[in-house]
Parts: sequence; C-alpha cells; structure tokens
Amino acid sequence: MTTITLELPESLALRAGRAAQAMHRPVEEVITAMLDGVLPLLDDVSPDMQGELVEMTWLDDDALLSIAEATMSDADQQRLAELSDRDALAAAEQEELHALQSSYGKVTLRKARALALLSVRSGKRLLADARAA
Repeated sequence: MTTITLELPESLALRAGRAAQAMHRPVEEVITAMLDGVLPLLDDVSPDMQGELVEMTWLDDDALLSIAEATMSDADQQRLAELSDRDALAAAEQEELHALQSSYGKVTLRKARALALLSVRSGKRLLADARAA
C-alpha cells in the first residue's frame, strides 16, 4: 500500500465521512473504492485511447449518456459482419476488417467507460438494470 496525503474541499470530506459512516467503513476505504471505480484500468488499452478514457471522467452526465448510447453506423456494422463471415479475404479486405474491428473495440471501450462513470455517479448498477430489462 502507498500512503498519499490529499487536501480535499470541506464539503467533499464531509460527504466521504458520511458515506463511510453509513457503510460502517473507514473513510480511507470509501475513498479508495471510489477512486478504483472512477480511474480506468489502462493495462490493455492502446495508447491512443488511454487519454480519452481518462478525460471522460470530467464529462457531464449528458455527454456520458450520449457516449453510452453510441453505436457504429449500420453500414459499418453490416460490413463488419459481412467480412467476418467470409473464409478468405483479399489484403485490402483484411485491412478493412481490422479497421472495423478496431473501431468496434473503441466504441465498446467508450461505452463501458461511460456506463462505469454513470454507475459510480448515480450509485446504481446500470448494467444490471439493462440486463434485467
């Protein structure tokens, strides 16, 4: 464990203290859990996406909702499915498939990050609600 000293605004320190009391946990544990939920794991994320995922922390809820609802275009989804179903691809098609897969992965990472942040902010498990619907 590493020890870090933080200066927090009084209102934030009070909120953290109240949350800790409500959960019967030490305030350090509450703050650690919140940081763990807000800071993304970047180990397996490409360098071009790392900054973007971290910066999403400062987006407002409306912007995060837009990201969470984003999808690839219908044409790109259709082309991705078409190329994925083929047994043999020309070199240009392999490059196109790779680009579409990369795009799909980026959309998915953005959506996951947006949902994680919205979940932490609301205190609700948004993915559990989506699966139940």
